[in-house]
Amino acid sequence: MKALRTTGLLTLALAAGAALAAAPQDADRLGKDLTPLGGEKAANKDNSIPGWQDGGALSPGWAYGKPRGNFFKYKDDKPLYTIDGSNADKYADKLGEGQRALLKTLKNYRMDVYPTHRHCSAPDFVQDSTRKNITAAKLGSDGWSLAEAVVPGVPFPVPTSGIEVLWNAKMKYAGVGITLPAQWTMLSPRASGGDWIEAKSTQTYYYPWGRKGAKKLSELPPVEYNTYFAYASPTALAGQALLVTSYTDKTGDTFYYFPGQRRVRRMPSYSYDAPQIGFENQYTMDEPRVFNGPADRFDWKLIGKKEMYVAYNAFGMYDPAADRHKVVTPEGVDAKAARYELHRVWVVEATAKSGVRHVAPKRRFYFDEDSWALMGAEDYDAQGKLWKVRESFLIPVAETGTCDNPAFVQYDLASGRVLYDQGSLGAGQDMAWATEPNDPKYRDDFYTPDNLRAISDR
Repeated sequence: MKALRTTGLLTLALAAGAALAAAPQDADRLGKDLTPLGGEKAANKDNSIPGWQDGGALSPGWAYGKPRGNFFKYKDDKPLYTIDGSNADKYADKLGEGQRALLKTLKNYRMDVYPTHRHCSAPDFVQDSTRKNITAAKLGSDGWSLAEAVVPGVPFPVPTSGIEVLWNAKMKYAGVGITLPAQWTMLSPRASGGDWIEAKSTQTYYYPWGRKGAKKLSELPPVEYNTYFAYASPTALAGQALLVTSYTDKTGDTFYYFPGQRRVRRMPSYSYDAPQIGFENQYTMDEPRVFNGPADRFDWKLIGKKEMYVAYNAFGMYDPAADRHKVVTPEGVDAKAARYELHRVWVVEATAKSGVRHVAPKRRFYFDEDSWALMGAEDYDAQGKLWKVRESFLIPVAETGTCDNPAFVQYDLASGRVLYDQGSLGAGQDMAWATEPNDPKYRDDFYTPDNLRAISDR
């Protein structure tokens, strides 16, 4: 892979095929040559990626219900240049393989590249916990689970392995939870014709470890997140609802309410690459938010860093007032909504472990160095052919003082179908991040099968 680089002792560790643990003195680097969350503070050589600045991307005055993008300080920026199929080769060293494929195959897929703004940060208590994690955070003896960390905080701000980078993305601070009062999951028609598959739903994510302060993960239940999901349409899915608990050390639990049966069923196999109900085998359980669920079926290799165009400050992909069919089309996403910038990303490759079956036995992931957001992925099929490409859309979040990227698009190169999920695009109501547990859905007792049965339509 071109344009990958590593620095210092990490280079030697990767070359030797081993990972070195972060040293205690690395804590002194946070806030100096590294940002408080572990990104490189300095600009790149030609300043096309500027130095990091702490926060400050949003103007004051935003309140829930007001358009988020109107308060972005750089909303009047103009594109520096546009990348499309005609000039993709010129920029190939700063594109992922999936992006290059999309530029060559989709007529509407282009990248309007804007000036880069590096502002992603976190509240002081998250920064303090991140500093402590230099010596406190530990993986489990199985090599993949998260055994210890001071939370909320980035577990491994100076990562030395691919699995550490993944945990940084999974545990990045997003408050105690996110509520989407309305969202559309959209899947474009088959190449042979037909209609979109569109499901309207409500969803809440709850992060039990996200409350303000500092606590050891080992003193809390081993939960990465809980989520509640309920369909309002189409008719075939309306009334169905589910609870999922994703753990830090084992396969998650899924409980599903089927209105036709009027019962809650535990779904022990509804995880990993199991296809989601209602989407014609186009959407697996581990694809939401670019990667979802336990990491135990893959070996995670840290490749290094790469300068790459990623969808940054992309408020247009969350606009609840937008016409969703003008933003997400079978030929790609409206470039004006996506908004690309050049950033440094960590590159991690995941390969299915020996003896483990997965529909995508090789995957490549891209993580933003400043926010630890998982910005993109490429999936390869059993023959080693590029199959699926995912891109997420990062925005600064006023409620939390961080950056987040729940919304994403997936392109299936084999079927030609496009999927959008996990955002408020065209839904009529904005999503909301919460920093205090001021909703019944931000409590542990909400996420039980008995409660799911009690609150579901009968």
